Amino acid sequence: MGHPFKHFRTITKHRNRVIYNAFHMGIGFHALGHDLSKYGYTEFHNSSINYTGTCSPVFLDRLKHNYYSIVCQHHTKRNPHHWEYWTDFFMGRIITKNMPYKYATEYVCDVLSAAYVYNPKGFKPDSALNYFNGKVGHYYMTKATIEYITWCFEVYSKVGFKGLKKKITKAKYDEITKKYPAVEIYENTLIDCPLPDINELRKKYNVK
Repeated sequence: MGHPFKHFRTITKHRNRVIYNAFHMGIGFHALGHDLSKYGYTEFHNSSINYTGTCSPVFLDRLKHNYYSIVCQHHTKRNPHHWEYWTDFFMGRIITKNMPYKYATEYVCDVLSAAYVYNPKGFKPDSALNYFNGKVGHYYMTKATIEYITWCFEVYSKVGFKGLKKKITKAKYDEITKKYPAVEIYENTLIDCPLPDINELRKKYNVK
C-alpha cells in the first residue's frame, strides 16, 4: 500500500533543504525547480509504494525489477542536475558531457541536502564529501565535472558555505573546465565493481 504522506514529507523536506543550500551558493531561484518531477504520478506513485524510511525507494524499485528502475530513468532524464542526464550512447561507448555550472552546483546542494535530511544526527561537514568519494568511481562523469564537485565538497568540509559564494565557485568552475575537453568518451564501459547478488538483497530487504 505504501506511505504517500511520509514519502511526500521526506521529498519536500529534502527539496526545501536543497533550495536553502542553493541560496547560500547564489543559485536559489534556479533551484526552485528542483525535483518537481518527484511529485508527478510516475515517480511519486512508485516511490511511495516502496517507501520504508530506511532506504531509497529507488533501490527497492531496482530489486523488484532486476536492477532496472523506471523511477530512476524518469527522474534522471528530466532533471539536469543528475550526471545521467549528460550521458549519451554511441556505438557501444558512453559519451559524457560537462555538467553546466548551475546544474553541477545544484548537484552539490542536492547531495549536501540528502546527507543532512537522511541522517541529521550523524551529519558532519565532510559527510557529502565522503559520500561522493565513495560513489564517484561508479559514475560516468567528465574529469572537469568530478573535479569541480569534489572541490566544492572539500571547501564545504573546511569552511562551509562562506567558501562557496557564487563569485568564487563560478571562477573555479571556469578554471577547471578550461583544462579538459567538454566531452569525453568512455572506451571501457565496464566498471570493475561486481553487482551484488540480487536474490540476497531481496531477502535482506524482504522484497518479493
